[in-house]
Amino acid sequence: MAKLIYYELMKTFLKKRTYLGFLIVAIIVPLVEVGMKVEGGRFLQLATRRLQEDFFFVGSLFNGWFVSYQIMMSLWVHVPLLISFVAGDQFSGEATAGTYRLLLIRPVSRTRVFFAKLTTTMFYTLLFVAFLGMLSVGLALALLGGGDMIVIDRGILVLEESGVVVRFLLAYALAICSMLTIASIALLFSSFVENAIGPIIATMGVLIVSMVLTVLPLELFDNIRGGLFTFHMNVWQKAFYDPIPWGDIRTSLLVLASYSLAACGTAWIIFVRRDILS
Repeated sequence: MAKLIYYELMKTFLKKRTYLGFLIVAIIVPLVEVGMKVEGGRFLQLATRRLQEDFFFVGSLFNGWFVSYQIMMSLWVHVPLLISFVAGDQFSGEATAGTYRLLLIRPVSRTRVFFAKLTTTMFYTLLFVAFLGMLSVGLALALLGGGDMIVIDRGILVLEESGVVVRFLLAYALAICSMLTIASIALLFSSFVENAIGPIIATMGVLIVSMVLTVLPLELFDNIRGGLFTFHMNVWQKAFYDPIPWGDIRTSLLVLASYSLAACGTAWIIFVRRDILS
């Protein structure tokens, strides 16, 4: 099994499109952070003008932690698309390249092949989110330094720097869980679509529809909103609440895990029963 996973990792990471997401992040993050450094935090100054009249802050609230948080807020809508580039290509890419037969004539079961591709997808997702986190936080701290962190979300919260590192680690761990759900859905569509573009479009279509139902303030959707995976995808933001709502986080992780298991289970059933005709 380890050798099979190794081969799938090699196949994935030898493809140029695998690095497209990394390249996009490597371009956007420095541009945004350098731009925010040049801009000098005018947005933050306007948002906290009244607060600074009543309280005294040591150091600048406009620092690397604040910028890193804004990067997560800004890019998290786009990260699922970048994840689906690779996750959606695992099975459909074989069909597009005409290598499905070659893949399945090897003396290994379809279940082992499936879990090798699933492991590759999960590893890529973890690596991509870790790369985003290290680049955004590391570069922001190098450009703007550290300090207490201000969070502007339904109010203004200032977190002491001593606990910010742990909160960011928790936030990115929760973000990985969210992106694993997206990767699982993309893998599901990849298992029964025969072109590489289809799973990406289908995944983004499901994401957009779910997000619309999540954010629309209509009573008609109140009963189903809490069961949508998009309602729980922002669970990483709760790492910056004070106190941290562990109960809500546990609920969100259970919902996300349920979607991931359902998607992966369905993809496995489709793959092991699929007739390969060409």
